[in-house]
Amino acid sequence: MTLIVGLRYLASSGAFALATRAVRPGLYTGLDAQIRREIAWSLASAAIYGVPAGIVAWGWQNRGWTRIYTDPHAYPLWYLPLSILLYLAAHDTWFYWTHRWMHRPKPFRLAHAVHHASRPPTAWAAMAFHPVEALTGAVVIPLLVFVIPVHVAALGLVLGIMTVMGVTNHMGWEVFPRFMWRGAMGGWLITASHHQRHHAEYRCNYGLYFRFWDRLCGTDRGVGGFDPAPRRARAAGGDAPGERRADD
Repeated sequence: MTLIVGLRYLASSGAFALATRAVRPGLYTGLDAQIRREIAWSLASAAIYGVPAGIVAWGWQNRGWTRIYTDPHAYPLWYLPLSILLYLAAHDTWFYWTHRWMHRPKPFRLAHAVHHASRPPTAWAAMAFHPVEALTGAVVIPLLVFVIPVHVAALGLVLGIMTVMGVTNHMGWEVFPRFMWRGAMGGWLITASHHQRHHAEYRCNYGLYFRFWDRLCGTDRGVGGFDPAPRRARAAGGDAPGERRADD
């Protein structure tokens, strides 16, 4: 499973990096060393993500431990979309609170600083985590399959959404249509415009898919813009304007 997770990362991040080169040429100029570091940390994270995923796959196929099912009639058809929303909501909740914890001084210095060393992040930064942070992210979906029934295809869709959002939230430009991040829907969904602000300001916008917890807890500061200046500053060896470490 580690190989599968690693290949999935390389394929998804690579595809969006190529899209960035085509649509926003020069956006990652001067970030070659950072990108190599992002890939190295991400492949290390893939090794960690693969362990619980492998245990789940083995337990499902050989022991029937999980609540993954293959018969589409085992539950009402309306449960299929509901199960996807349940998984995304549960994952988002886990991510929000572990992410806020990671921004406390000690966890930040120990682990989360690895991810925030990408200034600005690129499409390759989606899994660029310290092993401690990778472990907190690797266990949530494997734990959910023991609790919430899910069709194998619905689980595949959840993993696909997780992968795409993890990459696109970090790629430095907005790939989704404007209504998803500026209209009524954008008031609740997280895309790159929302997460970019987290990487710029550190103390806000902690969610992954939805803005519910950020809005409820007063940590939502809305969407931000994309300034190419940080890339030029970083390429020159300096910090981007307005970027700083979390110290709260």
